[in-house]
Amino acid sequence: QVQLVESGGGLVQPGGSLRLSCVASGSIFSINAMNWYRQAPGKQREVVATITSGGSTNYADSVKGRFTISRDNAKNTVFLQMNSLKPEDTAVYYCNQHIKTQQRGPFYVYWGQGTQVSVSS
Repeated sequence: QVQLVESGGGLVQPGGSLRLSCVASGSIFSINAMNWYRQAPGKQREVVATITSGGSTNYADSVKGRFTISRDNAKNTVFLQMNSLKPEDTAVYYCNQHIKTQQRGPFYVYWGQGTQVSVSS
């Protein structure tokens, strides 16, 4: 069984910063991609940032230059540093990780429970 636990959300003023974390635990053999998504009220879930096992990153246009995704492979953790936050960044943020639980098994996608980020003055 694999679990992902997110933390770091909260209420912040426009222009402020937050750092989200997502830790995977359980029966983990290896992890491939790690990703952050968000879902604002009344909107579809959208990808925010992705990072491959090799460290290559990709960002949604709306967050480029403001958000940074990183990972700590030894701790099965992915981070999202969010700077210069705007009210339109308000959403529930979810992480997912592509995890293999056995050497010869496939990668499955596991999701965290979500963490609320609210940007308001």
